[in-house]
Amino acid sequence: MSDDRPNGWAGPPLPQQTQPAASRQCQHCGWPTPAAEPVCRNCGTDARLGAGRFAPAGPGHAPAAGGLATSTNGLAIASLVLGILWLYWVGSILALVFGYLARRQIAQRQGVQGGRGLATAGIVLGWVGVGFLALFIMVAMVGLATDPTYDAKALHLPF
Repeated sequence: MSDDRPNGWAGPPLPQQTQPAASRQCQHCGWPTPAAEPVCRNCGTDARLGAGRFAPAGPGHAPAAGGLATSTNGLAIASLVLGILWLYWVGSILALVFGYLARRQIAQRQGVQGGRGLATAGIVLGWVGVGFLALFIMVAMVGLATDPTYDAKALHLPF
């Protein structure tokens, strides 16, 4: 008998005999998504097969079929606001702290939370404020050192 099939071959497996895929790629962005999760971790769209066209996943938009909605990170917003307000350089330092924390949280949540641009803007404004603080301190020190009427005793300094 010239049969190319091995002995015991019973044809293709029945649907109930196949194992579910461990992961699949998102149809929108191509990111590997675990089969048990209905929402893509990268873009937030519905990653299930046959779910239809993706829904934009941004602020105010929920992914299709009741997936996780994206939100803006609160620390990113606080970082931007404090970077703008400045608050005698305390706001600049807090903008740096909140901005870096927000970027770490956004990266850990893998597309479920947005606001990376806000956090980056807060970090930039925070560093600008810290730069102005350093410039202010340097100008004050040079001004005190070059003042002919400068007297350490008049300022009640211990040295």
